[in-house]
Amino acid sequence: MVNSVANHGYLPRNGLNISLPDLIVAFTAALNLDPAATTLVGNKALLSGNNVTFDLDNLNKHGILEHDGSLSRNDVYFGDNHSFNETIWTSVASHFNQSTISIATAAIARKERLQAAAAVNPAFSLSASDTQFSFIETALYLSIFGSVEDGNAVTEWVKIMFEQERLPFQEGFTTSEEVVTAAGILGLVAKLAAASA
Repeated sequence: MVNSVANHGYLPRNGLNISLPDLIVAFTAALNLDPAATTLVGNKALLSGNNVTFDLDNLNKHGILEHDGSLSRNDVYFGDNHSFNETIWTSVASHFNQSTISIATAAIARKERLQAAAAVNPAFSLSASDTQFSFIETALYLSIFGSVEDGNAVTEWVKIMFEQERLPFQEGFTTSEEVVTAAGILGLVAKLAAASA
């Protein structure tokens, strides 16, 4: 999502020296994400840099935001945890065979991806913080491209973001008129966790 926002010029296209105020302005303009929701993720991103700013490349540092079991990247154990991995994403996206992605479908796709990663990575590790952030990532795409109440993200839009690292404006996506709140995202996290049990 951060790369997509940067690719549209809401953040510096060179990906350098991004501050929390930069993130708040960008995510408000591009996604109508409220400052508290952006801060939830942004404060962790700053830990990958110098606590004041970060570069997009810093986000590859394992164990801050980047974690094992990514929906579209390989685990750091295998070397490249940065580049889009078509094989991994295809296995996740195979669950997305309807026009929208429900909470239940997103939960299953996420759970099976984590299980697959754990099965092949002898160093697989997912801390409580990593687990929470993994749920937040899923809740974020569901809420931005669907609804914070019931998910139902538009499948085409989700695939475009992951595969092309852009926001699907050309395909009809528009920035939500309703603010996407931190409370709403965390409520969706709870629903995802329940659906994953």
